[in-house]
Amino acid sequence: MTLKNILPGRLGFGTAPLGNMFRAIPDEEARATVEAAWDQGIRYYDTAPFYGAGLSEQRLGQVLSTKPRDEYVLSTKVGRVILDEVEEGARDLGEKGGIFEHGNPNKMLHVWTAEATERSIEGSLRRLGVDRLDIVWVHDIAQDFHGDLWVQKFEEARTGAFRVLSRLRDEGVIKAWGLGVNKTEPIEMTLALDEPQPDGFLLAGRYTLLDHEHALQRLLPMAQEQNVGMVVGGPYSSGILAGGTHFEYQQASPEIIAKVNRLKELTAKHGISIKAAALQFSLAHPVADAVVPGATKPSRIAEDIAALNEKIPAAFWHDLRTAGLISPAAPLPDGA
Repeated sequence: MTLKNILPGRLGFGTAPLGNMFRAIPDEEARATVEAAWDQGIRYYDTAPFYGAGLSEQRLGQVLSTKPRDEYVLSTKVGRVILDEVEEGARDLGEKGGIFEHGNPNKMLHVWTAEATERSIEGSLRRLGVDRLDIVWVHDIAQDFHGDLWVQKFEEARTGAFRVLSRLRDEGVIKAWGLGVNKTEPIEMTLALDEPQPDGFLLAGRYTLLDHEHALQRLLPMAQEQNVGMVVGGPYSSGILAGGTHFEYQQASPEIIAKVNRLKELTAKHGISIKAAALQFSLAHPVADAVVPGATKPSRIAEDIAALNEKIPAAFWHDLRTAGLISPAAPLPDGA
C-alpha cells in the first residue's frame, strides 16, 4: 500500500507546536486548536514523543481519543523513550537547543534499538489513548542531532527500528513506516538499502520555498523512481514563511529575512498570500503526498485550508522562477 493510498488528504496537522515549541501554550488553546482541525475536516495528524517529552501526544490524544478511530490517520515517531523521572540539567538536543524547554520535564532516552522501538510505541499509544497507529516514522537519525555520530545512530536504527517496523507492517499492526528527519542523507541511505524498504518519509524543512535545491538533486528522484511518498513537514520553514521570526528552529538570519522580503514583494504584486505560495509549492512535486503545517491557534487551521485552496496565477510562479528565488528544476503547481 502506498503512502498516498493511506493518507486521507493533502493537508494534515503537524503537532510539534503542541509540545510547547518556543513558548508555553495553555492547555485550553492546544485543545481548541486540535478541535478546530477536526471540525474543519483535517483527518491526518502527526506527532512524536520528542515534542515536549510526550506533551504533544498527550494533548493530541485528549481530543483524538474521543473521535471514531477509523475516521482519521495518525502517525507518531520512534527514537525517544519518555521516562517517568525528571531530566536533571539542560537537554542535549544538538542544533535544536532549547526548542522544547517549556515541555514536560521528563527525561528522554535517545535510542533506536528494537527493544526501545517497541517501548516507544507502547508509550505513544498510552499517551495518545488509542489502540493503534497508522504510520510510524523513525525520528531524527541525522546530522542535526548527532553530528559525526549520525551514521552510528543510523546503523542502530537499521538493525533495530527498521526491522521492527517492517515486521509490524507485514503483520498489519501498522500500515506504513519510514523516516522522519530534517536532512536528506539518512533517507537517501535508506532508499539505497536492499532491505528493509520504507513506504515513505516525512522530510521537515527541506522542501520549502526557502530550501529545496538539495532535495531535488538526489533524494526526490530516488523516491520517485521507487514510488516512495513524501510528507512535507515544516512548509513554513519554522514560521518565517507564516509571519514568524524563526528559520530552522533559530532566529532567522538577515540573509533569510531579505529573501523572505523578496518573496513577499512578489506575493503582494500578485495579490496572494505567502502561506498559499509556500504550501502549494511544497505539494507541487510528484513525490509530495501531503503537507503538515503546525499550529497553536484555532484560527491558523482556517488559514492553512484557505492557503491550500487559494488560486495562484501562473504568472506568479513565472516571476518566482525568473527572479531566481526557486530552483529551475522544481516542479510548479499546474505545470506553471
